[in-house]
Amino acid sequence: MNVLELDGVRKRYGRRDALLDVDLAVPEGSAIGLLGPNGAGKTTALRLLLGFSRPTEGSVRVQGLDPSDPRSREGVGYLPERMALPGRMSVAGVLALHAGLAGLAGAAARRAIDAVLERTGIADRSDDRVGGLSKGLLQRVGFAQALLGEPRLLLLDEPTSGLDPIGIREAREWIGSARERGCTVLVSSHGLSEVERVCDRVAILHEGRVVTSGTVDEVVRPGESLEDAFVRHVRGGPS
Repeated sequence: MNVLELDGVRKRYGRRDALLDVDLAVPEGSAIGLLGPNGAGKTTALRLLLGFSRPTEGSVRVQGLDPSDPRSREGVGYLPERMALPGRMSVAGVLALHAGLAGLAGAAARRAIDAVLERTGIADRSDDRVGGLSKGLLQRVGFAQALLGEPRLLLLDEPTSGLDPIGIREAREWIGSARERGCTVLVSSHGLSEVERVCDRVAILHEGRVVTSGTVDEVVRPGESLEDAFVRHVRGGPS
């Protein structure tokens, strides 16, 4: 079963195509890295998957449903590139808010919040106001809210942004643990080495088109790094 599907997707803003003829399928339980230079269409693709925007042409399916259907977002954890959190709220308060949005309440919500606070290493900051946190701690809060309730699908936009080397290693572990329990993961990132570590599939976008996609072994030639393959596909050259 494909958890995410884009079929012939075009997204046009005015006279500019942000995405053009995009076909992409993400099988259940896989982890795919969505790669591309600035302006390639990665953010637009995420917005379509989350139902924040509608395609100009083509179809989008999330868990078999149109993203406009609220059921498509059940069991979905999302970490945006820039967390917009109410600065006066405490870390625990932010997580309680997101737990409610995820359909968790009462003792189940408290258990889920305690679990992600421990997992992301911020249990001792639960009473701190969000507005006073560093970028790295905010990223941990972002991960915590995305992991609440053990989602079936994770959509992560630049997940290691702001994290120090220890935090980056821990983020790999959080993603790996999610995959071990069967979670499907999409990572949109410029961090090619991190994508290579946590993903088994990649799709490279350039100027709104998917220029290549498949397993890492299919996209990367023997002796190449993912960075080498990325440059080759984006700049052009022997295929």
